[in-house]
Amino acid sequence: MSTLPMSLPPVGRPPASIGRAVLRSLAVAVVAVALTGCISLFPKTKPAGLYRFGHVAAESSRPATEKSFGVFKTPTVFNRAAMSDRLLSVTDGEAAYISDARWVSPAIVLFDEAVARAFEGDNSRARLVTRGEALKAAMALRLEVRSFETVYVDGPKAPPEVLVEIRAVMTRSNDRALLGDQVFVARVKAADNRLGAIVPAYDQAVTQVLAEIVTWVSDAGGKLPPG
Repeated sequence: MSTLPMSLPPVGRPPASIGRAVLRSLAVAVVAVALTGCISLFPKTKPAGLYRFGHVAAESSRPATEKSFGVFKTPTVFNRAAMSDRLLSVTDGEAAYISDARWVSPAIVLFDEAVARAFEGDNSRARLVTRGEALKAAMALRLEVRSFETVYVDGPKAPPEVLVEIRAVMTRSNDRALLGDQVFVARVKAADNRLGAIVPAYDQAVTQVLAEIVTWVSDAGGKLPPG
């Protein structure tokens, strides 16, 4: 019996139908690779919790004090490591940011808002003035936030304390004479080592230290001759 040779496809360009199928397969593969790349570039992560401080108004049992003099507050100087929206912590001298937590705005912005609210309170004789009213101010106030951090004094698992340290400098507007230079410090222990307990400690520390500064400024302004 004779054996007939097998029929083979001609060598050269493949049939049009086969070419189109190969091109479609390649296109699908390219799209799949592209989509895989997109997924790897945007991994799912736990969103950070947003917090704020300085929004709790200090309670006062004294009657409202009449605003009797103006104060121009110069731009706040803030600790560089703590001025952003990250919560700075310190453990055994090592600084780090608390994970999965952010302030709703940079700390320096929230702090300035808290300062404005403190001077608007009933206990302040002073009224903060804008830059355009600076000539009407009896004094200028400079605030330097040196420390604004969560300190783990008893180890990383124990409840930390919040440290807020501010240097305040007062000068008289008409001759720039120094009226006062003082450091105010507040240390508030958190009830627990949880953000839900640490953030209220920031509120208490900021409220405490700003209340002391407002009283200090009000007392100094009350001794100035009427302008």
